[in-house]
Amino acid sequence: MARLWARIIAKHRIVRSETVDLMDDLSNALHELCSKMDIPRPLFLSKHQREWDLFQQTSFSKDHFVESVTFDKLEIERIDADAPKKKSKDPRNG
Repeated sequence: MARLWARIIAKHRIVRSETVDLMDDLSNALHELCSKMDIPRPLFLSKHQREWDLFQQTSFSKDHFVESVTFDKLEIERIDADAPKKKSKDPRNG
């Protein structure tokens, strides 16, 4: 099952984070996360859609919110619990 993880970042620190189930609609999951975190919903632009399609993550700055916010950035990322764990091939990591 995939989940959507959101992090509120202020002064380069994670202030708050939440997760919700990501069934099939990113828009509904983002709306649910914003409601849960009690923040306004950001504008989802084509830049965000491109980043989501390529990397399964994107971030929103203060400029992407219509209302004023007290944090610097909102980052969202897809987390797949069923995905195989990735290991580094660097020998220094043992």
